Amino acid sequence: MSADPPSLNAAVQHLYTEHHSWLQGWLRMRLGNRSDAADLAQDTFVRLLKARTALQIREPRHYLSTVARGLVIDLFRRRALEQSYLQWLASVPESEQPSLEDQAVIIETLGEIDRMLDGLGSTVKQTFLLSQCEGLTYAAIAERLGISLRTVNNHMAKAMEHCCLMQMQHFS
Repeated sequence: MSADPPSLNAAVQHLYTEHHSWLQGWLRMRLGNRSDAADLAQDTFVRLLKARTALQIREPRHYLSTVARGLVIDLFRRRALEQSYLQWLASVPESEQPSLEDQAVIIETLGEIDRMLDGLGSTVKQTFLLSQCEGLTYAAIAERLGISLRTVNNHMAKAMEHCCLMQMQHFS
């Protein structure tokens, strides 16, 4: 009679016990910040729990570092986005600035849009943002980016399809 395989939670707990300190040190070396390293190490294990793949992992440190590397990229992207927003906000007269609550919602929404557009080429992403955020016509986008109107149409179709697929994945 063979023993039952360990439960998912037990597998994650084992991985956490065996590799958390190593992962946190690995992240600290890359980030130079103990607090961010601790947060991202925790987020890595949360992702592991959500993915429900702990029982199939054969090379834990490779897997964990791959997940953590993606989280580091997300962190830097989010911070760059926030910095761009804050620079824009500094250029807006104080009387026209959104409330702190609206600012938080805007930053969160910008992050969601960025995640949704992840994987698109930079020109496709830029085309989409010029259309949706700046309200430029396709002709104006073509002129600004130095591409044809047909290319703008193709980029918008690709971006819309990508967004729809991302939304479907999000809700499934």
